[in-house]
Amino acid sequence: MELSAKPGSLDLDRDGLPAPRRYFAIATIVVGLTLAVLDGTIANVALPTIAQDFQADASTSIWIVNAYQMAIVISLLPLASLGEIHGYRRVYLWGIALFTVASLGCVMAHSLAVLTISRAIQGLGAAGLMSVNAAVLRYTVPKDRFGAAIGLNAMVVAAASTVGPAFAGIMLSVVSWQWLFALNLPLGILTLALGWRSLPESHLAAQTFDWISAGLSAVALGLVITLIDSLGHDLALSLVAGQAVACLAAFTLLIRRERHRARPLLPLDLLRIPIFSLSLCTSVASFAAQLLAFVSLPFTFQTVMGFPTAEVGLLMMPWPAALAVVAPLSGRLSDRFNAAVLGGVGLVLLALGLLALWLLPAQPTPLDIAWRMALCGVGFGMFQAPNNRTMVGAAPKARSGAASGLLSTARLTGQSIGAALVSLLLARMGIAGAHWALLVAAGFSTAAAAISMTRTRY
Repeated sequence: MELSAKPGSLDLDRDGLPAPRRYFAIATIVVGLTLAVLDGTIANVALPTIAQDFQADASTSIWIVNAYQMAIVISLLPLASLGEIHGYRRVYLWGIALFTVASLGCVMAHSLAVLTISRAIQGLGAAGLMSVNAAVLRYTVPKDRFGAAIGLNAMVVAAASTVGPAFAGIMLSVVSWQWLFALNLPLGILTLALGWRSLPESHLAAQTFDWISAGLSAVALGLVITLIDSLGHDLALSLVAGQAVACLAAFTLLIRRERHRARPLLPLDLLRIPIFSLSLCTSVASFAAQLLAFVSLPFTFQTVMGFPTAEVGLLMMPWPAALAVVAPLSGRLSDRFNAAVLGGVGLVLLALGLLALWLLPAQPTPLDIAWRMALCGVGFGMFQAPNNRTMVGAAPKARSGAASGLLSTARLTGQSIGAALVSLLLARMGIAGAHWALLVAAGFSTAAAAISMTRTRY
């Protein structure tokens, strides 16, 4: 089945799609992104149920989550490169199609191994749409509305992250875990149908796909994630050192191969743009701060402060809820005002919120926690959309795919760093490490704010 229209069916230099096609394209992007984010959250909630169903231990069942995340990380940049060569529209639609078929595999899985493989294929499909998401959006909306569209993206991610765990918990109390994946089937087909009719064509690069660079990229980025995870789990020094050497060797070979290419798969050309590289660093640091808090706070709320398990999820909600409200507004503001300042102010608010959480009394009320979490959400919401707009906007339009892929890679790398640091602190300090993780998170956010403000000179 052919999933792309012929190039030239649309004036590619036009400033966005005409209405109403633009609105159908935005709807496609929203539903597709919701699917990818929801599947990254609901599987976490379903893990104990799935492990019990397959009579598997917790350490083995965790690969249901890890396979999905790892597949996304290693394939983002290669798929972004394929998008530049064959069209973002084609990669997006094939990603949705693969995600939907793999969801059927998850529903029909009769063993943990089959489910894990299906989840890895699902991750490849999710990477297809995530790798080119911002690039497709750039061809969809007018330039003066791009910030608002990026803000909408951030709102969708926050809303799906907020609703996902609660939705999964409700579903599992009524039906079997297979239904969590079965819901992807009608939504995936709907997204494919909408996208087939509405997604824009894009400029095509006159080059062939570099399979060697794609392989080196997958190995290098995969080893970054496993290395970070190994540090977090306090593995033997020899194993950590071996991974570090292999990772450095893969990156060295990749950079040597890519440095003279006009359109490198690892976007070295974009990293030479100061505002792009600074925005990338800001993104990694901020998402590390976010995950340091998200992973450590449930331990603090439940184990240290004694809140019931049922209340912990509610205590976590003000952050993503505030982010979902603020992100579209900050996206619109970034179309008019300096994104470096907006992001810097937001990251300062995030740091203050994290510091306030670190200073919580021993027996806080839910209100004590809620306003601090909301402050963090407001700060992160002020930063995320303007920063993403700056990153993608700093790249030439024909390199939007590379920028989009690197944007997602930065987010996942930062999140992996944050989660690994919490594991390391818990291993070294016991449950007290969860409390100190908040101070480390405030430090990351402060560093990110400083980096963000240096962008005002560009």
